[in-house]
Amino acid sequence: MSEYGIDGLRGRKVIVTGGAGFIGSHLCEGLVEVGADVICMDDLSAGKTTNVRHLEGRNNFHFVEMDVCDDSAAMDRVFEGVDTVFHNAASKKNICLINPHRDLEVNAGGALNLLKMTMKHGVRKFVQASTGSVYGEPQIFPTTESHPFEPVSYYGVSKLAGERYVDVFHRLYGLDTTILRYFHVYGPRQESNEFGGVVSIFLRRITQGENPVVFGHGEQVRSFTWVRDLVEANLRVATNPVATGKAYNAASGIRVTINELARGMLDILDKDGALSIEHGEPLIGDIMEFDVANGAIREDLGLTFEADFWGTLRTALGDVDSFLGRTQPATAS
Repeated sequence: MSEYGIDGLRGRKVIVTGGAGFIGSHLCEGLVEVGADVICMDDLSAGKTTNVRHLEGRNNFHFVEMDVCDDSAAMDRVFEGVDTVFHNAASKKNICLINPHRDLEVNAGGALNLLKMTMKHGVRKFVQASTGSVYGEPQIFPTTESHPFEPVSYYGVSKLAGERYVDVFHRLYGLDTTILRYFHVYGPRQESNEFGGVVSIFLRRITQGENPVVFGHGEQVRSFTWVRDLVEANLRVATNPVATGKAYNAASGIRVTINELARGMLDILDKDGALSIEHGEPLIGDIMEFDVANGAIREDLGLTFEADFWGTLRTALGDVDSFLGRTQPATAS
């Protein structure tokens, strides 16, 4: 029995797009562990081969450098015999401000291309990684999966377009699909540059002796979710028919403000008290309030989320180099 309690994917050939990225590399680990035959697909525009180097040499792990928008014969060859696709590749939120056309091409066009390949090659299951940004600024609290879609960023719009393609393929062609909406994921190997997650960005700055920068007033509420909980969510929806055709909030339900995060990380890491919080200009499209309902995924799949945010974070930050992806994680067994 694996760490995640999932054996249904053993021996199945699967694709993880964005597999060399932060979340994707953890998903590849989980799938390798349960005995799936894993194809890690990444164009390395954001992912890094160092994130999956510890999996190289495993007979059930294979890396393919490829863009999800590629519709050539090379993509056809990759899809031969595939049972399940975990589509985690994405143009991230901050990047969309720089190049919204590429954002649309990847998040919508890439999903459509993969769905077409899925149907062409008789793939059984398609799991789409989406985002809470499809809801826009929440108007209903707690926010369930039935909340109206009113995205306020290019990223939210393009990811919602990807969701709609997934839904169409389920409704028109009977494809077994599930959508997982991610919220504020944290954990080892999270990108710490300006396109990364706030936990890793704060960590990088503090360990470099720089003040953490909070954009706007800092009272924005986030629902930080442990990356390994998302791995389990992916494995469970891929093997449980109750998830067919559904979309789930994959979020811890934890509520932490950005100010609280910055203060807490300073308490953990800045032993001399030399640093303080700086405030910058608000980010365009930044959502202020999250109160995410996760009852549907907990009830349908029996999934539990890490509730001890500070305890988990404190333990994870005990190895800063590993958290920032500077050292190799232990090889999955």
